Amino acid sequence: MTRRYAWVVFAMAFALMMSDYLARQLIVSMFPHLKEEWGLSDAQLGGLVSVVSVTIALGTFPIALLVDRWSRVKSIALMGSIWSLATLSAAFTHNYGQLFAARAAVGLGEAGYGPAAGALLSRLFPERLRATVFGALLSAGSLGAVLGVVLGGVFADRWGWRAAFVIVGIPGLVLALLFLLVRDYTTVRLPAGTTARPKPGLRKLLAELLRPRSAVGAYLGGATQIVVMSALYAWLPSYFSRYLGLPADQAAARTALVVVAGFFGQIVLSFAADRLARRDRRHRLQLPAVLSLVSLVLLTAAFAAMPPGNPQLLVILVAAFTITAPFGVVASVSVDVVHPALRATAMSMAAVAQNLFGFAVGPLVVGAVSDTYGLRAALAVIPLFCGFAAAFFWFASRHYDRDLRRVEAGIATDDSSDEDVAR
Repeated sequence: MTRRYAWVVFAMAFALMMSDYLARQLIVSMFPHLKEEWGLSDAQLGGLVSVVSVTIALGTFPIALLVDRWSRVKSIALMGSIWSLATLSAAFTHNYGQLFAARAAVGLGEAGYGPAAGALLSRLFPERLRATVFGALLSAGSLGAVLGVVLGGVFADRWGWRAAFVIVGIPGLVLALLFLLVRDYTTVRLPAGTTARPKPGLRKLLAELLRPRSAVGAYLGGATQIVVMSALYAWLPSYFSRYLGLPADQAAARTALVVVAGFFGQIVLSFAADRLARRDRRHRLQLPAVLSLVSLVLLTAAFAAMPPGNPQLLVILVAAFTITAPFGVVASVSVDVVHPALRATAMSMAAVAQNLFGFAVGPLVVGAVSDTYGLRAALAVIPLFCGFAAAFFWFASRHYDRDLRRVEAGIATDDSSDEDVAR
């Protein structure tokens, strides 16, 4: 496959990832409308965000096992169709339980997309570009979240919150079906001598995936950082509405600026991590470790010491730029340190950690704390998770080079592995 073809496939994956997060984040701008119409608590509203992540966490690993053995392209088309149809169904719900179930179905569709897209792109681009490519791909999530927050507020104010689900669901379905035109790569089989071949069972497979300490540290670091990021993206529209008295569309516009800052941070800092890794491969993980501490300081100062207003927003914007630094790195590390036959499954391990211990935790915890102590207090406490993320990334950096050498040595003697370079 040519370099041009590789970038065309990347563009398609980017567009579908953007649709994914647009569908996921659309709900947050509807919180004021749902709170007024159905009398929901903040904990219940947070649950509408968290349930998507819980479903992803429960489904991504078994689905990724099938992706590695079936087809990346067909999996992408199927997953995108499921979450788009689930988004459409949310428009026809009449109570909290029905909407909660529709949101859970969105997560079921998303469960296999990240691992399948990551495995496909890892075969099209070389290792030296993977953090950049994965960072750029995952930045589509930030862009989709921006569109979800902004468009959700606009559509809900003009046509009602139900119309927003219909408008968002249809384009996602079209993008998913277009992926059937993409060529897949031949499924890679594990070498006979590996402890991770499917026949010995799930225990040995998990042992192979968790053997690289750098991968485990990256999984946990990404998850704890996402606790903070997901809490910000879910609750900033409500924060600006409650503490500044802004209508839903203006609160959504301010939140969109924060998400856009994260979008650029994810691209720029993933590229920076790849550049620094040319000097010392450990720098790929050391950079997000340092920037996690920067995010901790900035966000704590913003919500604990600064009154609501433009200066506070400026500090939040800088923190939003740094807080997304790890996510391209986590995706890159997760596939770098495992056998090529396990790349989708390795991506699923990162997705399990990030969704179950990250996306599912942040909005729900902030909602629960807000019901007792207020939203501002909840947002002042949640940045503490950035400190844990920094420790996990630093731990991973100490083992990364050794894990890479082990995989490189294994691939060099394995005739079943192809070079992962787009020619």
